[in-house]
Amino acid sequence: MEPRSETEPEDIMTNVDQGETPPDRLLDLIVSTPIEDFPFEEFLDTSYSEDVWDAIPDGSDDKATLVCEVYEKISPGRKAQKRKRRAVDERASEKTPRSKRSKRGLIPPSPPKSSETAPGFNTSVQEGDFHLTGMSSFLHLPLTIATTASLMPSGAPAMQIIQTFNPLSSPVIKSILPVGHTYVLVSPQSLAPVPLPQIAPLSPLDGTVAPLELSMSIQPVSSLSDSASRSQSPSQTAPVSPSKDKSPSKDLPATQEIKKIPVIPKNIQDFIERLKSHLGETCSMMQGGMSMESHYIDTPLVQRKLIIRTGKNANKCLEKELVVLSDSERKKAMMHRSHVFQNCASNNKHLITVLAKAGMGKSTFVQRLALDWSSGGLQQFQFIFLLNCKLLNLTQSSFSLKSLLFDSSTSPQCDDGEAVFKHVLAFPENVLVVFDSFDEMKDLEGLLQSPATSATDGNYSIRQLFSGLFQKKILSGCTVLIVTRPKDVLNQLLRKVDSILELSCFSPKDIETYVSNYFEDASEKEDALRKIQNQKYIFSLCSNPLLCRFTCYLAEHQKSSGLPSTLTDLYQRVLGQYLEQNDDLQGSKQELVQLCNVAWDGFKTQNSLLNQKQNQNLVDYGLNSGILLTHTGREEPDNSQVTYFANLFVQNFLSALLLVHSSELSDKTLLAQTTLHQRKKKVHGEWQDVLQRYTMGLLFQKNTPSCCRVFQSSTDLQAKRKTVEVHLENLKPGELIPSRLLELFHCVYEARNVKLAKLLVKNLPDNLSFCGAQLSPVDLHVVWHLLSQTKGLKRTFSLDLRDTCVPLSGLKELVALDFVTSFRAPTMDTINLWKDLHRSCDQLSLKSAIEKFTINPLKVSQVSHVENLFVLVQIHNEKKLPLCEAEPALEDGVPAVRYLQKLEYELGQQHNPEVFLQLVKILPALQSLHHLDLENNKMGDVEAEHLAGVLSSLASLKLLNLSQNCIGDGGVRRLSQALASASSLQSLSLYGNVIGDSGAESLASVLPLMTSLLDLDVKYNKFTDVGAKKLSAALKNSTSVKSLQMWNDCVPYGVLEHLQIQDCRIKAL
Repeated sequence: MEPRSETEPEDIMTNVDQGETPPDRLLDLIVSTPIEDFPFEEFLDTSYSEDVWDAIPDGSDDKATLVCEVYEKISPGRKAQKRKRRAVDERASEKTPRSKRSKRGLIPPSPPKSSETAPGFNTSVQEGDFHLTGMSSFLHLPLTIATTASLMPSGAPAMQIIQTFNPLSSPVIKSILPVGHTYVLVSPQSLAPVPLPQIAPLSPLDGTVAPLELSMSIQPVSSLSDSASRSQSPSQTAPVSPSKDKSPSKDLPATQEIKKIPVIPKNIQDFIERLKSHLGETCSMMQGGMSMESHYIDTPLVQRKLIIRTGKNANKCLEKELVVLSDSERKKAMMHRSHVFQNCASNNKHLITVLAKAGMGKSTFVQRLALDWSSGGLQQFQFIFLLNCKLLNLTQSSFSLKSLLFDSSTSPQCDDGEAVFKHVLAFPENVLVVFDSFDEMKDLEGLLQSPATSATDGNYSIRQLFSGLFQKKILSGCTVLIVTRPKDVLNQLLRKVDSILELSCFSPKDIETYVSNYFEDASEKEDALRKIQNQKYIFSLCSNPLLCRFTCYLAEHQKSSGLPSTLTDLYQRVLGQYLEQNDDLQGSKQELVQLCNVAWDGFKTQNSLLNQKQNQNLVDYGLNSGILLTHTGREEPDNSQVTYFANLFVQNFLSALLLVHSSELSDKTLLAQTTLHQRKKKVHGEWQDVLQRYTMGLLFQKNTPSCCRVFQSSTDLQAKRKTVEVHLENLKPGELIPSRLLELFHCVYEARNVKLAKLLVKNLPDNLSFCGAQLSPVDLHVVWHLLSQTKGLKRTFSLDLRDTCVPLSGLKELVALDFVTSFRAPTMDTINLWKDLHRSCDQLSLKSAIEKFTINPLKVSQVSHVENLFVLVQIHNEKKLPLCEAEPALEDGVPAVRYLQKLEYELGQQHNPEVFLQLVKILPALQSLHHLDLENNKMGDVEAEHLAGVLSSLASLKLLNLSQNCIGDGGVRRLSQALASASSLQSLSLYGNVIGDSGAESLASVLPLMTSLLDLDVKYNKFTDVGAKKLSAALKNSTSVKSLQMWNDCVPYGVLEHLQIQDCRIKAL
């Protein structure tokens, strides 16, 4: 056999690229394949006429496939099989060769080595052969869907043999040179007619495996001649050529997914259009009669993350699970509402939660999403079903999925409900189900224990249907959006949702925009905006959209009066204005008292709904005064109304009125419901917070407003005030957790009582920590205001504002206080503060902010902590801010870096060698570092070696903890060399590593040189009695060492006991 030339592959590829189709020579290779004994002839369908093949023009792309059929009866005789095979071969040899697929399948054999020739295997390069050199486990398989694949006769064939011969691009693997036809054995699929448009698949990239979808027929059954005719049609879409430059693993997946585009029947499409029109009408107006298009403020959402905690109390409180972002991290995590559902299908994120406190515009946000969809947005959804959980509590007790979606949601009457529902079930990925006001749903204990499992059963409760949707037991693949308040009933489900988003509050710019949109007259607009901005508390209160609307309402109707200074004053003036505007409500004292009782009963069960059997006059009074809202749904019997309180603020205000002014509720009841007990279990969340503020405001206000005069004057307010004062005097603020301490600040602020304010400030601890309590603009103003009362008390404070999401403006105000001597805040937020002060050329404030900042002690629990510390050290070394010129205020560096004494590195399971190396580079700048804790961080010998390189620069280091790592003899050897010069080191812990006898000997050699060392701990290592004796001998020359702990299961107990007798400083455990 003649050897191939090196240029032959190129010639072959050139011929193929020119569109020439080599004759099929694969029959010559069958004898060498692993399936050479497979009786292909038994499965060949000889009923096809050879004339059909002659009718197809040579070179046609559709002369590509031969489908074989398995006959039910196979001849058992082996001789008959051989005769049939010979007959087929003879018939094939008599015919004129033409470009036609053979009726056989092929799996190419493994190629012989270059110096060997397999018997009977033609290795010369000929047209139609596969030439493989060097690799036998890969084949280059360019594929197309053969148009004649649908010609399978009736019955169930065992396999299909598909041949393709597309022009090939250059192979990815140079040793694989595919030439000519390709045969692939695939399992047959059903050839029933499918009413789908024909989609030309992409040609696979070089070296990719044929995807399963390419074996599926996407055409109805037709004859061979029809297929041939279609192949000649110029309108047929040509296959896409494979990419030569792009990586298959990144730009194009190996398996191309053929997406089936459903054909929407006309009656379904008509309902979708009606649904869009209906939502467009119902969602176009905001509460208060304002247009969504003109008055809606587009606030961003923030992507939140969870801390997965373990233990029986891990999910008791939301604040313990949600990661509180810093201001800079929060800005990076912001997204527009149009991105909420982005890539939901591809990422399989179908459970989304939106969190926001009362009045933040959760329902308005849902309306905005529905309006976007009705006007052409959110095109991934064909259906949006809006469910208001407030209205689901009193509906029928037995539900089906159909009745929930079509009767209880905000959707029009559906004339062909069965057909639409079947379409919804067939394509759940096109459905969005929104549960608004989810915190209003009751009886959610054990929510995930009894989910609905049938989409057609009609005996489920709302809870079971929600559980079925949530756990994907019904309508699997649909997207579920849950909108709720934090600290409420969704806590137990947070770990199971795919995405947690938080709706942001109004920024100062948003407040200005809202006020400008609210007032049409330019002069009124300027006057209102000036008043709001001058009243700092009200301006911060306007970060809540609902309270911003209340403020604008007061500015509109009480132009001659100043704005209120507390939340209590704000709402009682709003309520008074509502009552004043309606003459029918004047003097209706009894109805207001009854509404207060209803509100109080609802507070105790966290229920905002009124009983349907309530007196109609009472309901009318509440509706006319703006206290109540109503909804009439067609799902209710006789179209009865569902009535509920307009918002949490009004319900809690009425409850507080009753608590303070009713003689039926004693001072003990008031104290039990509203005050802050250190160990009292909080179950009401935001309900409790708002009620406490209102109660304190009403209890200590000097003048009784008109709305409070409806109660009997015999109420002893003085006794109730005294009870609260005594409790506050005995309260120890230093023992309160940060979130409750913050509530105490709000309660004292609402009282506007100088005595209570001074009492609070007097009892505050010097180290005032709000760490972990997310601070809103209102929170920051209240804290700033009360701390300002310290002028006459000569108090100073150190503030801890880590994990509080404190905005830049609030941080600037708190840091500027003279009695704040130091503060801790996220490093990047502090650097941003310095940059802001640098840009404003406020050198005095900048120098003060730099000097007050501290990071001691520093606990590194996230990778970002190391990165931020690296930036801080860089500022310290370069004496300038990033991207700024030299700063005089940084002439002496950053005191926070210079005076850092304790550093704990706790990445643990997140251990990244690169992050650790970055930390090591930082260490020489920490000249005051006394305590370096690197315990349990998977450090090995390499990390120990890098650490050893900087130990000599840590002149103040007294404690080094390297316990529970993976340091061996090599790492200890390098550490020992560096420890000899650690003149200040007093404690060294290496317990729980893998130190052997060699490592113990290294430690023993430098132990006498460590003259300041007091304690050495090498327990739970791998050295034997040899190493133990070396350490014991070195201990005799180390007079400064007070204890040596070296218990080890590799050291015989008798040896260790003997060493202890010799030197009492040796400790077993």
